[in-house]
Amino acid sequence: NANLPLGPGDRWLLSLPLYHVGGLAILVRCALAGAAVAVPEADASLAASLEASGATHLSLVATQLHRLLNAQDALPPRVRAVLLGGGPLPDALLRRGHARDWPLHTSYGSTEMASQITTTPPGAPLDALRTAGRCLPHRRVRIDEAGEILVAGRPLCVGVVEDDGLRDPRTNGWYHTGDLGRIDAQGRLHVQGRTDRQFVSGGENIQPEEIEAALERVEDIDRAVVVPVPDAEYGRRPVAFVRAQTEGIPENWRASLAATLPRFKHPDAVYELPAAAVESQMKVDRDILREWARER
Repeated sequence: NANLPLGPGDRWLLSLPLYHVGGLAILVRCALAGAAVAVPEADASLAASLEASGATHLSLVATQLHRLLNAQDALPPRVRAVLLGGGPLPDALLRRGHARDWPLHTSYGSTEMASQITTTPPGAPLDALRTAGRCLPHRRVRIDEAGEILVAGRPLCVGVVEDDGLRDPRTNGWYHTGDLGRIDAQGRLHVQGRTDRQFVSGGENIQPEEIEAALERVEDIDRAVVVPVPDAEYGRRPVAFVRAQTEGIPENWRASLAATLPRFKHPDAVYELPAAAVESQMKVDRDILREWARER
């Protein structure tokens, strides 16, 4: 609560579904803080719900942030916190929200840790918002030798229910998240991708999320997804799908990547992100994209 103030008189918009930990956490957070939960009308847009509810706080995934930025330039003055999570956030969205002085908080969390693990504080500058922030109280984070994010602490679930009983989620006291990351000199967590998405191309390790982040720093690109496709010479090569703010694919992506990534990490092709691959709440079906890219 010291990092993200909430108390009596505040209202948190129920902007995430209750079958995700981010939505469930809204209920728990408000119950503990004495705040109210603002339940939106079923068919109302996010912008309309925000205006009608009198909400002071809201939680958003990247797709919702994208829609809200397109719907309005300013938030109602009563809104004091916009908590962002649920996966990678395109740099273009962070830049747009920060430029409008929206009260953004980036975060990293998991179902197993009852939602938030790290969060940025109020008034964080743009370079801090490009991280997941520092570890919250009663939680611990470390990076193992392979670069995987390990977490522990009081919020960690007591077990995972399986057919033969309750399984302890910890290994030597730590939960292995399956995410890759690093902690900088300021103690802020940088989430760099999933361990199960890394692939080898010509003997070099490639992390799709690194290429995605570089593409999302290209002017006019606000979403990028990179998948591997089979290649006779290199084994596998990266192919990118992007969503641009303007029609078509920006022509400057190659020059931009030349300044930030070694040549072997440049995608062999860049296509427009098909709407059919984008699921609810911003999730992208990478299997559809891999199949689509193989057929090209």
